[in-house]
Amino acid sequence: MEKTALKDAFSEFKNLKNIDRATMASVLEEVFKSQLAKTYGTSDNFDVTINIDKGDCEIIRNLEVVEEVEDPATQISVEEANKNGDDFEVGDDFAEVISLASFGRRGILNLKQNLQGRIMDIEKANVFNKYQDKVGELFTGEVYQTWAKEALMMDEEENELHLPKMEQIPNEHFKKKDTVKAIIKSVEMRNNTPYITLSRVADSFLEKLFEQEVPEIYDGLITIKKVVRIPGERAKVAVESYDERVDPIGACIGVKGTRIIGIVRELRNENIDVIQWTSNKQLLIQRALAPAKISSIVISANEEEPIKVFMSPDEVKKGIGRGGCNIRLASMLVGREIEVYRDATKQAEEQEEDVLLSEFSDVIDQWVIDKLQSIGCDTAKNVLALDPADVAHRADLEDETVEEVFRILASEFED
Repeated sequence: MEKTALKDAFSEFKNLKNIDRATMASVLEEVFKSQLAKTYGTSDNFDVTINIDKGDCEIIRNLEVVEEVEDPATQISVEEANKNGDDFEVGDDFAEVISLASFGRRGILNLKQNLQGRIMDIEKANVFNKYQDKVGELFTGEVYQTWAKEALMMDEEENELHLPKMEQIPNEHFKKKDTVKAIIKSVEMRNNTPYITLSRVADSFLEKLFEQEVPEIYDGLITIKKVVRIPGERAKVAVESYDERVDPIGACIGVKGTRIIGIVRELRNENIDVIQWTSNKQLLIQRALAPAKISSIVISANEEEPIKVFMSPDEVKKGIGRGGCNIRLASMLVGREIEVYRDATKQAEEQEEDVLLSEFSDVIDQWVIDKLQSIGCDTAKNVLALDPADVAHRADLEDETVEEVFRILASEFED
């Protein structure tokens, strides 16, 4: 019974994938010699021959024939050696076949447990080495289980991969059997078990999605120079073409956005700006802060100081972006903090050119001016920037009155 159990463990080991025969034989020999040392005190004088195909082994103990035995582990008396009618002399080598039964029930169980332990160790090492070589690659798998802090995924060999909540795009939720894409972020050993971490928020995840969707990137005609992200909000991807006939931005976006739309959907509608890379830092800043228009840029020689970018007042909001998203990404892309300032010269010029509504009290009734001020229009240009019909509706004025106001205010700037 014990022998059968051992052969089952041996067979399980023999059927392991991704292990060469030499390594298999070496490990099996090591396990048997370890048990021999426990049973007989030493394994130095044992020969272990592994038959991998049959799932069996042969154990030979080599003893020295002596007149009087001093060390039973390595010696045999001449009388004992010749008890079956053989003709051994003192100094000869005596080979004794050791059966598995000689280990005893406990010894065979120890062998089985040690063998199964080594099987598990090799399986874990194989998984670790497999995924260690795949760090940075795209993984597609099925969600096996979800918890508050992570989602557990399985590969085709039922190895576990972990997608922690912090590596998921904000506000995304998975359910069992969902097919999910992620980047293999890291592989480490925890409690002697491979722990594979996936990520959907890493910059490299977006880069791999572009490689998958854009053939020119996969083929090397277009290179992704840098990717920066605020996961779930916005991302900027700087690309460069090595072939002047290939438009890097157009190739990444695709006809009518066909290529990039799949990436945006995978990232839960994360806005993606594709910009053309340049080594000219000022030009790169201009492209990174688009759609805002820049008046001037001041770059200090001191790398620790922020880059100062000046914009007209009506461009500042676009440059900063919602929640400061645009300027943060631009700073990450350039590799240096960027600060946006209102262009004082332009602001002063605009203020000088404009005229307060109170200056028109001699030609426009005060109650009309009050109505206009109540909707946030303090200057002539504030009013002229709006649609007359919108002004009439919001300020509760007659169309004819608004028409007359627009004529008076416009005449102020005709010269």
